[in-house]
This record gives sequence, C-alpha cells and structure tokens, in this order.
Amino acid sequence: MKELNSTTDPIGQNLIKGISNVCFSVFVFSVLIFTIIAITYQPPDPWESSRALTRVFTQVENATFKVDNSVLKTGEDVATAPMVGAFSLVPITEASIEKSEEKLPAETLKLGCESENVVVNCSDPRVLITIERFNLRAFKSIAFLDYQTPVNGSKPDECDVAWRFRNKKEKSWRKYRDFRRFRMGFSDDCSYKVVHAGRWHSGVNARRPRIRVNTAGTGRKARIAPPVRDEDINDTIPVIGSDSAFRDGRYLYYSRGGDYCKEMNHYLWSFLCALGEAQYLNRTFVMDLSICLASSHTQSRKDEEGKDFRFYFDFEHLKEDASIVEEGDFLKDWKRWDKTHKKKISVRKVANHKVSPMQLRTDKSTIIWRQFDAPEPENYWYRVCEGPAAKYIQRPWHALWKSKRLMNIVTEISGSMDWDYDAVHVVRGEKAQNKELWPHLDADTSPDAFVMKLQGAITPWRNLYVATNEPFYNYFDKLRSHYKVHLLDDYKYLWSNTSEWYNETTQLNGGRPVEFDGYMRVEVDTEVLYRAKTQVETFYNLTKDCKDGINTC
Repeated sequence: MKELNSTTDPIGQNLIKGISNVCFSVFVFSVLIFTIIAITYQPPDPWESSRALTRVFTQVENATFKVDNSVLKTGEDVATAPMVGAFSLVPITEASIEKSEEKLPAETLKLGCESENVVVNCSDPRVLITIERFNLRAFKSIAFLDYQTPVNGSKPDECDVAWRFRNKKEKSWRKYRDFRRFRMGFSDDCSYKVVHAGRWHSGVNARRPRIRVNTAGTGRKARIAPPVRDEDINDTIPVIGSDSAFRDGRYLYYSRGGDYCKEMNHYLWSFLCALGEAQYLNRTFVMDLSICLASSHTQSRKDEEGKDFRFYFDFEHLKEDASIVEEGDFLKDWKRWDKTHKKKISVRKVANHKVSPMQLRTDKSTIIWRQFDAPEPENYWYRVCEGPAAKYIQRPWHALWKSKRLMNIVTEISGSMDWDYDAVHVVRGEKAQNKELWPHLDADTSPDAFVMKLQGAITPWRNLYVATNEPFYNYFDKLRSHYKVHLLDDYKYLWSNTSEWYNETTQLNGGRPVEFDGYMRVEVDTEVLYRAKTQVETFYNLTKDCKDGINTC
C-alpha cells in the first residue's frame, strides 16, 4: 500500500499544478485582453450611433433618401426639457397663487354679495386669483406663465383676461397667448367664483391692439385685416458689419449641390451636416435662406424655388444657437472687400466631400469654400459627414425648431379644442397605392376599417383630430357618426388672406402672398398630433404593414 501511495501522489500533485497554471494563464490573458479593449475603445458619438434617434429624422440608403414625409420632427420634439432661466419660464402654481393671495389686504365686500347691486370688479386682484385657480384645474396640460389684469367684458358680471402660456408637451421656451371671457359670481362666503369660462380667444376686450401695417405699393386691397404682430418673432438677418469684422471672421461656405430641390428631410440632413462641420471647425456658416421646395409638397406638382427658410423654421432660434451669416450679405461684403483692398481675402477651395473636416481643422484661411460640382450622389452635402467624419461631426438638431408662425397655428387648433382631444395619424397617398411595398395599407385605412379599429382605442364623441395626407376631405365622413372630427382644412381661416399668418408671411416675402404649401401642412399636422391625449398611428395600430415597406419592421 505504501508503494502504491508513493507512486500516485506525485501524479495527483502534478495534475493539480497543471490545472492551476492553465487557470492562471487564462486569467492573465483575460486581464490583458480587457486592458487592451479599455485603452483602445472609443465610445461612439450618441448622435451617430443611436439608431432610434437617427431614424426619427431620416434614413439613408445608397446615398438616397427613403423617408416618411407625413410626419416631421425637429429639435424641439426631441429636447429633454424646456429651457428655463433667462426666458423666465417659471409657471404659475397653486403655491405661487397662495403667496400672491397672502399679500392682499384682509378686507371684505362693503355690500353683501347677495345684493343685486353688487357688481363684479374685474380689476380686483381676487378676480384674477380666482381665474388662475380655475385655469390650473381646467387645463392641466398647459403651463401658465403670466397674466394681464382682467378688463370688463360685455356684461357687468363678465371679465376678459389674457395670459401667456406654453403646452407642457412642447419642450421649447416659446410662449403663446390666449384671451378668454369669464362670467363671474359669488360663493356663499362672498368670495369670487367662475360661473362659466368662454372658449379659446373669446375675451376679445383683452386682446392686443391691432397694429396697422402700411400696405401701400404692395397691391393688396384694404379689406385684408391688419396683423396682430407676434412680438416673440425676430426674423431679422444678422449682418457682419464693418470691414474689420469681416476680415477677422472665419467662414465656411457651401455651394449648392445635388441636395437642392430634394425632399425636405434630405435638405435638413444635409444642412445640419454643414452646420455641424462649421461648429466643429469653429467657423461661421454662410447660409442660403432660399429653399427649393420639392414637387411632392407643392400644388403645382413641380419643384418651386425661392421659398424662404423662415417660412418653415425658427430663424430666431437658429441664429441664437449657431453662428451664421446670410449668403447675400456675405457675398456683398466679400466683393466690397476685394474692390477696396489690395490684399485679397484668403480662400481655401475644397473640390469635393472627400476632403474631411479633420483635414481642415488647422486651416487658417478666412473662407473655406466647399464646392459640389460632381454628379449625384457625390455632390450631396451630407457626404461630408460620412465615414470617419461621423465620429467628429454632430448634427445640431437642437438648433432647428419649427417656425413660430406655424406653431401659432398649431396652438390655435389645439386651443380651439381646449387641448382635450385625441388624434389619429392616417398615412395614405402614394404608399396606399403601392401594393408591392404596402399590400394591406389601402384596405386597413379604408373608412370602415379604421372606424372599427378606432372604436376600441378612443372613447366615442371625443374631439378627434385626423392628421393625414389623404387629399379628399370627405374621406373621413364615417367617423363623424362616432366622434367630433377635426381636419386641418377645417382651419383654413388661420392661413386665409385675413389671417395673422398671411399678413406676416406676406410682409416677410416682400409683399408677395405666400402659399400654405404641403410641407407647412405636414409641420402643423405633426405638432397637433403630438399634443393629443391619445395618439393612434397608422403603422402598428391601423395596419400590420411595415412603415418602410415589406420586411423592414
């Protein structure tokens, strides 16, 4: 037995030592691999790697765009929180109302409120406090920012009051106005109470005075209503100023490329690439405010040039968020400099997108001029941001908001339903006709089909807003037997020739009327849809077809 033990012990010990050595080697090798990965790993740019966020805006496939043009999201729709602080957006709350109430003198009405001789004193601070409390209870989706002192309505017990607000679903700092008429009464303790609240914009005595604009020479008739100017809109174009300011500046200038007259989502993808490169290079971007609207959004079904960027997007926010200069003024300053100075402005001409932003980072030229003369798709602006550049260039989506003028229309529509409505997004158009990519879409969005499906999702007789690209207004008539149906065309007066939008855009366009085109319709439809309490989408709600065609779900 002793001999047997003496022969087996060394074998067992050697086996244990071997296993220990292998385990230790695996451990060391694992640590080494982990260390190498930790050192060399570079986290991807969230704007580049987040597929979910990127798909919100567009998709790229073989340098062409395949997009859903029935919904448009911009920077204010993906912001994480509303901007506060400098814009004084602290909303009115019950706590702030109580503080205001504590400052009032503890006095009662001299006459008993039961007396027929007691009239409502609209300037009494207690009237405003009562209305503020009522609004907080009635409109929970609204953040009230400030009120004007109530004024008399048309009857002794009526008060008109105006206030500024924002919708809690909107993540920008922009403010909107409403003015309503309230019928006031008295409670048992002689305190004020709201007996009845008027509808949207019913308090006409509290609205801002109309400012008549001189229309001489524009050819417009006097019957067109003078506008109520939105003091929150500043569309003025920033100028460079003196020659020295022009000389000391650093600019990035893009010539027009193949993106011109493409779909608007294509334009935005390219424009924000250019703006992102300018920010990466710490340069001022030279911006062409003239847009060519693709035929899919025009009544003529032809591409239309000469559209102003400011018709569609918030230029005031853009110029506050990014360093830009308008192309026309920039070219004038450049030409004037070359005429009046012997030393010309230094210019670096870049022939194609293959010269990366990283290669231009240290360039000292006053102007970097990217030229896009190659055939499509090599002449698309967004090609600059492809490949390795995608790790360095961040598209500043936060700088791009929808036009405040269009958002005023959105607010008018939502407010007219007291922000208490549901919405359905019905995508039809070319997709419904393309049975190869969307075989069931046409049938699934037929009047009978979506009436049946909506009844299981939305309570009967609710306000129902239908955001759609379906051109036939009466297509949704069957819904009217179940809901209070609202379509964008029900609000044509908001862009008619007596509207604020019409007057302001006409003035912006040098006295020429502006068409309320298909792209504006998409912007308004999108934002009204977002503000609904319940949203029913075409894809995955009304139909099982994939949003981008067969086998793309």
